[in-house]
Amino acid sequence: MALKKLSNKIRNLRNRHFFLIDLGICIISPFLTLFLRLDGDINFLNYGLGLLYTTILFTLVKLTIFYFFELYRRFWKTASIDELARLVYIGANAVLIQTFLFVILRSFINLPFVDMPFSFPVMEGILAMILVSSVRFSVRLVERADERRNSFDQFGEYVLIIGAGAAGAAIVQELQRNNKLAMTPIAFLDDDPDKLKLRIRGIPVIGAVKDIKTIARKFGVKKIIIAIPTASGKTIRDIVELADRDGIKSMTVPGINELLSGKVNIATIRKIEVEDLLRRDQIHTDTKKVSELLNEKVVLLTGAGGSIGSELCRQILKTNPNKLIILGHGENSIFEIEQELKYIKINNIERKNIKTVIVSRIADIKDKERLKVIYKEFAPDVIYHAAAHKHVPLMESNPSEVITNNLLGTRNLIECCVEFNVNNFILISSDKAVNSTNLMGVSKRIAEMIVLKAANDYNLNFKAVRFGNVLGSRGSVVRTFKKQLEQGGPITITHPDITRYFMTIPEAVQLVLQASVLGDGGEIFVFDMGQPIKIIDMAKDIIKLAGLEEGIDIDIKVTGLRPGEKMYEELFKDGEEYLRTAHKKIMFAKNSSKFIPKDLDTTLDYLVKNSNTLSGLEIVQKIMNIVPEFTHQSVNSVENN
Repeated sequence: MALKKLSNKIRNLRNRHFFLIDLGICIISPFLTLFLRLDGDINFLNYGLGLLYTTILFTLVKLTIFYFFELYRRFWKTASIDELARLVYIGANAVLIQTFLFVILRSFINLPFVDMPFSFPVMEGILAMILVSSVRFSVRLVERADERRNSFDQFGEYVLIIGAGAAGAAIVQELQRNNKLAMTPIAFLDDDPDKLKLRIRGIPVIGAVKDIKTIARKFGVKKIIIAIPTASGKTIRDIVELADRDGIKSMTVPGINELLSGKVNIATIRKIEVEDLLRRDQIHTDTKKVSELLNEKVVLLTGAGGSIGSELCRQILKTNPNKLIILGHGENSIFEIEQELKYIKINNIERKNIKTVIVSRIADIKDKERLKVIYKEFAPDVIYHAAAHKHVPLMESNPSEVITNNLLGTRNLIECCVEFNVNNFILISSDKAVNSTNLMGVSKRIAEMIVLKAANDYNLNFKAVRFGNVLGSRGSVVRTFKKQLEQGGPITITHPDITRYFMTIPEAVQLVLQASVLGDGGEIFVFDMGQPIKIIDMAKDIIKLAGLEEGIDIDIKVTGLRPGEKMYEELFKDGEEYLRTAHKKIMFAKNSSKFIPKDLDTTLDYLVKNSNTLSGLEIVQKIMNIVPEFTHQSVNSVENN
């Protein structure tokens, strides 16, 4: 009972209490030091006055240093190696300064310091800092004792932690301190043989991943937590399938790309999502070159409220540009990303010390005069163009919008760049631009041509980046499937053999930023998207991860291909020569400029001028003059009749 009261008092110590304790330590540590130095034989007639003077001097030195180095602004319940290192640093400074002052004062023979031992200030400083540190870490020791006690008491179900690295340790720490999670870590599983039989935060490493079934049965475990942020999608899938065979539920920590986005932390535990099964290897970005391009520059993003645009905003903000201009047509999405960015800046998230001025502008890229005002006001150095209509079926029924938004909008931005001397422009394109069968895709192909033509005509660093579907975007098939699942089904797919390339939003944006510092202009950069994924397999994964069975709990229904929809997407156009860049996941089309027709501007002028009066078939036929490989069902149906 007395021990519990003492623990509660230690736990409730605050920095004001530490100040008083430090004062007491500073007063008694000189006496203790002299006592140890002289083996307890202190002659106060010889040392009394010197002891008094040194006590006053050393107390003033240490308390001043403690205050200067913000020792009284620390939270000691969560103290770690960082706080310990800080204490060592503070102690070293205290010893050096008080020794320096002591040596100087000791040289004056009329002062009582001359009677004190020469080693006295060093010994006293070390002893005092040991006492100061011990008091502070006693708080952490009490907290840790509670965590250990909690870990031996059962709070909810037992869980196995897959991965005995930093993420696994963080998860165990969170489970031990947070009883509301109702999970008790019982053991680690890790394929590294050097970790076998080690203990991490008191929890043993007792086997490899392949032992899930045996160990789970031994301890009655019904849940695992995969704590490997860098694990590939295949690794996650293999572990989940291994656990599923024995009816064990799986959870995970966020992947490395989620962690890099800054939206979650490593101790976050969540259900396995289909995105986890599609994880790729970690993308390595040359952050130095990206920072050199963007740091202290004025960066403008179109479509900043969209899925790709908003993630670009988050990652660009980390480079600390001078100004970040977020431009979009939808006020709600722009307001949301503006508030998020300002929150990151004000609260110093990730400790980046952001100084960037964040400016939002509501504008339609079809309005060239409005764009001119913005260019003139901010004089941007770099522009990322993510604004576009992207929904294939919607654009099939609204062909004039494809012309005015995706083509006229891109041309307006490019012409403003030329007029206002903007040297860096990056277009966000799509794999649907390759051998397209729909208006949205072919508009991206023509937008690429507009960018490449300007790069060649004006010798500017304009380029395009081309990649496939992004998981988590507003138009993502995954979102559609999840909504259908919530509604009780069925999950609908257009064809059982249809495939698509997929990439997570953070992955795509990291590669966009990397591509923006590659090349000299006039390139189309193509991302390595891995292997295409069957949409029906993705639907089955989503059903399985929801704990349901296809055909019993929910059905998959085939509805037929939609207008303009292809069975599979392509990343490479016939005739384009692709070379690897310095980055292993980025390629570029060496000869992309040779496919730009001479009458591009003339045909584009005609389409823009007559977009509202031309029929869909007439628009398609005109576009085919620019992009000969473009095929469309409207032309095929006319020819067949």
